[in-house]
Amino acid sequence: MINADLGEQLEDYVAKLVKSGRYGSESEVLREGVKLIQDREMQLAALDAVIDRGIVDSEAGRGKPAGDVFDRLEAKYRAMASTRQ
Repeated sequence: MINADLGEQLEDYVAKLVKSGRYGSESEVLREGVKLIQDREMQLAALDAVIDRGIVDSEAGRGKPAGDVFDRLEAKYRAMASTRQ
């Protein structure tokens, strides 16, 4: 069993959520919060993995120079803008 001191401000907010009927208990509010943190941590881990793969690819020469990418994007968006006018 976890016993946590949330501080007055967070405890008041948790009580407000329970009182409003949005959550059935304080424990339910805390479980939801921990699940959100867990989801965020998994997303950050996935992002870290993508960044690591990108670094490995870049170091292995598998990539395009940024200038080439920016030039292609600029041309693309200029063409899109000119067709809207």
